[in-house]
Amino acid sequence: MANEKRRPGKRGDRNARVGIRIPKLGYYLIVTDTVGTEQNYFNGLRDSIRPDIRKNLVIRVEKSKTTEQLIHRTKELSMGMAQYCRPWIVFDRDEVPRFDEMIRKAENEGIQVGWSNPCFEIWFHAYLGSMPPFMNSQECWKAFSAKLEKQLKYKYGKNDRQIFQKLEVMGNVHTAIKIARKKYEREIEELMKSPSEAQSVTAVYKLVEEILSKAETT
Repeated sequence: MANEKRRPGKRGDRNARVGIRIPKLGYYLIVTDTVGTEQNYFNGLRDSIRPDIRKNLVIRVEKSKTTEQLIHRTKELSMGMAQYCRPWIVFDRDEVPRFDEMIRKAENEGIQVGWSNPCFEIWFHAYLGSMPPFMNSQECWKAFSAKLEKQLKYKYGKNDRQIFQKLEVMGNVHTAIKIARKKYEREIEELMKSPSEAQSVTAVYKLVEEILSKAETT
C-alpha cells in the first residue's frame, strides 16, 4: 500500500513497546563474585564519567552468589539484551578450581572475562607503577594496603567505596592500562602462559580501556 510506513524489525518493535532505551555508547553488564572491591571500583569508574555521557554509556555492576555461578548469572541478567549488552565477568584466581576452564567457557558463551591472578588488587598495583610478583592474594593486597597507608595515611579496606578516587590520587588509570597491557602481552602472548600460570597479571585493563575509549572520545 502506498501510504503504509516501513515498520522496524521485531526487536525494535518490542523495545519500543516496553520502553527500553538502547544506549548509544554501550551497555556494560559487569558481574563479580564479591560485593566489595570490584563493585566499588567499577561504580567509581562509572561515576567518574561525565553525566551527559553516562546517559549513553550504561555500566551496571551486579553480583553472583558464587564464583561457579558467574556465567549462569551473567546469562540470566543479560537475557533479552543480546543485541546491545556487553557482558563481562570479573573474578580472581585465588583458590578457584578449573580457573582456565572457566575463562574458556565464558568466552565460548560470548562473555568477556576480566580475570586477575592472584587477585584484583594486582590491577591497583599497576596504578602505582609496577606489578610485582606475588605468590598469593594475601601478599598482593597486603602490599597494596601498605603503599596506600604510606602515601595517603589511609588503611585499605575491601569495602572502601572511594577506592577509585584514591587510586586516581595515587596514580593514573591510563598509566595503569599501559603497565597492565605490557605485563599481559609478555606473560600470555609472548610466553604463552595460561591465566592460571601467569603470575601477577590481569585482564581487567581491557574492560577499563574499552569503557574509557568510549567515554573520552565523545
